[in-house]
Amino acid sequence: MIRVLVVDDDYRVAELHARYVNAVAGFTVAGTAHTAAKAVELSRALRPDLILLDLYLPDRVGTEVLPELTGDVLMVTAAGEAAHVRAALGGGAVGYLIKPFDDRELSNRLTAYARFRAQLATDRSLAQDQVDRALRALHATGRSGRARRPRATPTGKLVADTITSLDGPITASALAERLGISRPTAQRYLADLAADGTVRIELRYGAAGRPEHLYSWNGEDGEDTEPAPG
Repeated sequence: MIRVLVVDDDYRVAELHARYVNAVAGFTVAGTAHTAAKAVELSRALRPDLILLDLYLPDRVGTEVLPELTGDVLMVTAAGEAAHVRAALGGGAVGYLIKPFDDRELSNRLTAYARFRAQLATDRSLAQDQVDRALRALHATGRSGRARRPRATPTGKLVADTITSLDGPITASALAERLGISRPTAQRYLADLAADGTVRIELRYGAAGRPEHLYSWNGEDGEDTEPAPG
């Protein structure tokens, strides 16, 4: 059984991801954490095999705490900026999954990780082709490659139009109240818009508690630009 520690600043998201993990054969959730400090504490106490690590945590950024964690790390975050991806993979993360995603998407990643572990479960020296096979297994997630189009629905278009009309950044909660939709729905569309480059995500730290995520128009229309090569 592969034991997983779920780390996310939003307890509702952590619970959702924990349900996804527990539904995958061969995986079980060992614990959940909502701060970087708790993630380090639980990783050392529980010794999980895999950690699902959010980037934006209230006390530290996930990529900063990554080297202190015990276990393999799969980054799970709404941040799609190339700099964050480079920092995560350079810090030792085995993968990078951008929110939002459904249970099938995470299941594919976990199944690939299980194949990767199985191929390296030996004390013998490996030949190059065996190393290559293990790495291919890790990255063979079975994704269809279909790009998300967050403005393909009326709600998605409304969210995008609202963001582009604002003079400054807005939180998911404020946007949800403004549009009369739920916060998770607003957050899901905002994350999709961030992934396609339409929306920029920033953090605002208050006097206490976790930081707020601020969303603002990026000044470019991500869906109308040509995709970068590679």
